[in-house]
Amino acid sequence: MKAAIIAAGLGERLREAGIVRPKPLVEVDGRPLIDHALDAVAAAGIDEAVCIFNAEPASDAVEAHCRARRGAPQLAIVRRTTPNSMESLFALAPALAAGPALVLTVDAIFAPSVLTAFLAQVARHREADVVLAATHFVDDEKPLRIALDGDQRVTALGGAAAASPLVTAGFYVFAPRVFTEIAAARRLGLGALRQWLGHLLARGYRCYGASIGKTIDVDRPQDIATAETFIRAGFAS
Repeated sequence: MKAAIIAAGLGERLREAGIVRPKPLVEVDGRPLIDHALDAVAAAGIDEAVCIFNAEPASDAVEAHCRARRGAPQLAIVRRTTPNSMESLFALAPALAAGPALVLTVDAIFAPSVLTAFLAQVARHREADVVLAATHFVDDEKPLRIALDGDQRVTALGGAAAASPLVTAGFYVFAPRVFTEIAAARRLGLGALRQWLGHLLARGYRCYGASIGKTIDVDRPQDIATAETFIRAGFAS
């Protein structure tokens, strides 16, 4: 399995608060977000990854940082400024054609064991087209609710899952066949990764959820403090 890390956003909310360094290099507990993500991938036993960073000159520092890393995972880099997370994923699709791929967003902070546990659950759904990590912890301005049946199959996303206690946690496993829907997604004018996921569900793709522990999305300055407290408490809830 290969990993893909979406890190092409501009981090507008952090910039508005005066944090001007590229988001992947924003430090949480003394380490850049991109290192948290890459180290988690390596700890899960994945030795090959592809990352997308935007084409802005500021991201040259992100690329240089990543190329200076040593050890796993072996890293390929895509530089492209995209309008949304969905298009970032689509830009990585050619690199994810060989088999199921783990996809993460760069801003998720979670315990080191979480990815391994998630992939163990993924292995139970070998027929799945998509497996979405889900968590009971909600600290997002716009959480994506997810409802699961007794077999962990996704029954609803977003507004249709409003009564569910679960939200998506920022990482997924996709089978390559889902990327045949790229053209359809663009024709429909979809503009976000969550819309893409809803499209796949509506089209009848086999979507499953895997309940995991707490994750924190670092989108705002206060999220950095929340994530650092979480880390220093040994990732206790």
